[in-house]
Amino acid sequence: ALGSLSARFGQEAPGLVAAALCVVNIAFAWRWLPESKPRDDGAPRIRRAVWFTAWSALRHPGTGLARLLWIYGIGMLAFSAMTSVLSLYLGAEFGLDATTIGPIFTYIGVLSFVMRSLLLGPIVDRLGEAWTMRVGTVLLVLGLVLYPLPRTLWGLAAVIPLVPIGTALLFPSTTSLMSRHSDPREYGATMGVAQTFAGIARVAAPLLATVAFQRLGHGWPFYLAGACVGVVGILAFQVPVAGTPSDTVVGGERGKVLR
Repeated sequence: ALGSLSARFGQEAPGLVAAALCVVNIAFAWRWLPESKPRDDGAPRIRRAVWFTAWSALRHPGTGLARLLWIYGIGMLAFSAMTSVLSLYLGAEFGLDATTIGPIFTYIGVLSFVMRSLLLGPIVDRLGEAWTMRVGTVLLVLGLVLYPLPRTLWGLAAVIPLVPIGTALLFPSTTSLMSRHSDPREYGATMGVAQTFAGIARVAAPLLATVAFQRLGHGWPFYLAGACVGVVGILAFQVPVAGTPSDTVVGGERGKVLR
C-alpha cells in the first residue's frame, strides 16, 4: 500500500520510503532486540570459518541441519521468483500498474500479518514445528500452481491466501528447527548461512523468473516455483517430528539431537 501510494509522487518515492522504514527497523532492533549469544559459561569456543557450516550442508545434504538449510534456501528461491514477477503478471493479465496494484499487496500483507502474529503460535502448539512446516509447503505449492489459473481478480483473490499462509507456516518453523539443530555457540553462524542461501536465492530468482516469464509464458514462473517447493516438501517430510532422535551435523560433526 505504501509503495503504491508513494509512487504517485515519483519513481524515486517508493525507494525512499523503503529506506526510511529500514532505518526505523534498525532503531527498533538496536533498542529492543535481545542478544541471542549465550553468556560465557566456560565452554571452549568453536573456532572455524563461517563457510564451514555451508560446506557441511553441501557435503551432507541429507543430515538434519543441512536438510533444513536446503528447505529454507529452495523455499526462498521459489517465493522470491513469485514476488519478482507478480507485478509483471498482474500488469500483463489484469492491466494493473504501480498506482493501482497496492490493494493486492495490502491484501497479501494483511494475511501474512494475521497469520504470523495471531494464528502461527496456536498452530505450532497443536501440530508441532515439523508438521507446521510440512503443511506450509503443501499450501505454498497449491498457491503457486493455482496463481496463474483465475481469469478474474475475484478468482485470484480466492487463491492468493494460500501463498501468505503457506510462507507463514513454512519459514518461521524452518528457522526455529534450525536453531534446535544448532550448537548454541553457533546460532549466529547457522542463521548467517541460512540467510546466505536465501540471499543467493533472492539474486537468482528474479533472473530465472523473468526469463521464464518472457520466454515460456506468463504462468511459467509460478509453475516452476511450485515445482521447487515440491522438492522442499519432499525434504520437509523427511524431517523427524519433535521427540524423535535424528542424526545431524551440528558444528560439522555427526551427533544426536534430541528435540
